[in-house]
Parts: sequence; structure tokens; C-alpha cells
Amino acid sequence: MAENVPVRCPTCHREHSYTPPTFPCACGAPLTLPVPPDATPELLVRRTWRDSWVAVRCPACDRQGQWPRPELGCACGTVVRLPVAPDAGCPRAAEEEPPDGGGREPGTGARPVFRPVAIRTERDAVMAAERYLRWLGFRGVRRSGGCPAPAASGVDLRGGGLVVRVDPTTLPTTLRDVECLWLHGLLAEAAGVCFSLAGYARDARRRADDLRLPLFLMDLTGTPQALNDWADELVRRSSR
Repeated sequence: MAENVPVRCPTCHREHSYTPPTFPCACGAPLTLPVPPDATPELLVRRTWRDSWVAVRCPACDRQGQWPRPELGCACGTVVRLPVAPDAGCPRAAEEEPPDGGGREPGTGARPVFRPVAIRTERDAVMAAERYLRWLGFRGVRRSGGCPAPAASGVDLRGGGLVVRVDPTTLPTTLRDVECLWLHGLLAEAAGVCFSLAGYARDARRRADDLRLPLFLMDLTGTPQALNDWADELVRRSSR
């Protein structure tokens, strides 16, 4: 398991314990992105696909690959990007997980280990959110209309008592997006849940809190992070 790295938010100065992500190299070895323990976070103002990837060399096979650049979202709304030492890939080995991520942690009754989907396209973003919700226990979640890409209606996933929006754009999710999702939930008698790659506008976050709408931030590893109390509650009460 990768060692946690302390990261201080440059806006509110809150300190976080960040676990660098681990990916499987093409050679089969686990590669943990080498985030230095004294890493200075960079405030992320605008995300571009080109700047969202970093080249890191695998210590096992010496192959250099492109991996999602590590990011961290703070509860204050700030998103930071973390530096990576490009030629210091961590060779820490971990037990092989089943291909479908269905293995449970050894010796525990905990939920299966979550295996994210790296986000390179808009379709990957929808797939990552779908996989995460199923991992939480919402087994009936399906893509709206069977289309893997984000839906024009603003609802990308349905089922399990949820209507879900996945915003894969490089701009923060807006107040209008949040309110439209909430209205879709009212009509469907379901709870709205929102996932965003670029975070949320301040008024959108405030409105989501008022509407009790769970907000999640996704990084390019495909790992969602709860951004408000309602998202934390959704995770807590999900089936295990």
C-alpha cells in the first residue's frame, strides 16, 4: 500500500492525508505515482486534457507510461494538482485483485476493493461514476438510454433510486446544472447525485447543500471524492 502524503490546501490551509494512486503497468507490476512527501500543491484553475497526464517510468520494466496527474479536492472548494517525480516510480507490490474488483479485503467482511476506471474520454467519466455507484451497492444503476456518453438531458445514469449527472467538462458544474438535476429527481421520485471532473461553482455548491444533493469530485484516476455532507451520508448509508 502506498504511504500517505500530507497536503495543505493553499486556500483554507486545511491539512489532508493523500494516498497516491496505484495503477497496473502493462508489464503487470503495480506502479504507484511517486508524489514527494514535501509536495507543494498547485492551485488548479483550469483543467485541460493535455496537462492532466504525467509521464512516469515503471521501476519493474523501465517502460515510461502516461498516467492521470494526481489531484486533490478540498472541502472549501479548492482543487489542487500534486507534483510527481517522473523517474521515481514506486515498486511497492500489492496482492493481485480479481479483474472485476470483487475481492474483499483479506480477513474482513468489508466491501470489495474499489477498482477505478482511468478517465481519458467523456464516456470513461460516465463509466467511472457507474462503477463507483455499483460498488457502493446501487446495483440497478444503468446508463440513460443505453448511451455510454453524457446525455443531453443532464441525466446520465438512472436506477437504484437515483438520477445521476456526470459532468466531464473542464469548467465547474453550474448552479443551473445542479437545479436541473434536482428537478429530474423530483419528477422521478429519486435522489439526485452529481459527479464532476472540474469541481463546482460556489453558488452551485451552496444550492446543492440547500437541496441535500450529494456532490462528488472525480479525478482522472476515476476515483470519486465526496465534497459535501450529503455525499458523505450517501456513502455511509450505502449497502456493504
